Amino acid sequence: MAEKSSAGPAVGAAPELAPGERAAAEQLFGDRLDVARQYVGHLATSGLERGLIGPREVPRLWSRHVLNCAVIESEFPQGAAIADVGSGAGLPGLCLAIARPDLRLTLIEPLERRVVWLEEVIADLGLTNVSVVRGRAEQMTGMIDVAFVTARAVSALSTLIPMTLPLLGGSGTLVAIKGRSAAEEVEKAGKAIRKFKGHSAEVHTVGDGLLEEPTTVVRIDVGEV
Repeated sequence: MAEKSSAGPAVGAAPELAPGERAAAEQLFGDRLDVARQYVGHLATSGLERGLIGPREVPRLWSRHVLNCAVIESEFPQGAAIADVGSGAGLPGLCLAIARPDLRLTLIEPLERRVVWLEEVIADLGLTNVSVVRGRAEQMTGMIDVAFVTARAVSALSTLIPMTLPLLGGSGTLVAIKGRSAAEEVEKAGKAIRKFKGHSAEVHTVGDGLLEEPTTVVRIDVGEV
């Protein structure tokens, strides 16, 4: 049974933005910063209560999670259709949907309790450019039409490749948020990248000069992009 309260999701005040975070948040979210604050409030309350966020993550929701995800908006062209695999608490999918209302996001999440939470939060935030589908990424091949796939903290790249590249239908780009071992992961995933017709694997950072710790991204193209 869906874990949904008739009263909707609980939401409290978002953790305050530190001075260094405020400038980044204002640049990334602009006049939608209040929506981002509301989302962080959900993460800090109902997200914590339902196990989507750990207690120790609450004080660093802005820097470690929301800003870390939102900054990759620069990776996507105007109007891009994107699938967020293993969306969980909406990271990075909801961050992108808030920062870039022109983008079209499909959040793929296999766990019902997370799907229910995501749908509640999307409705509460009034987001119209994002939808949620329940299922595993491997089940969605041929069922969604996107030019980009993104993922964060789902699995090692060698495991992530078979889950994500087929969703692109032969043409598109994977934009994966990774840690400091990204280059090593790319090297280990070489066989999987080739097997699923990926090429032009690139590791770079985004948010340099904006975030205290820039976000590391792996981009892998499939077909003609």
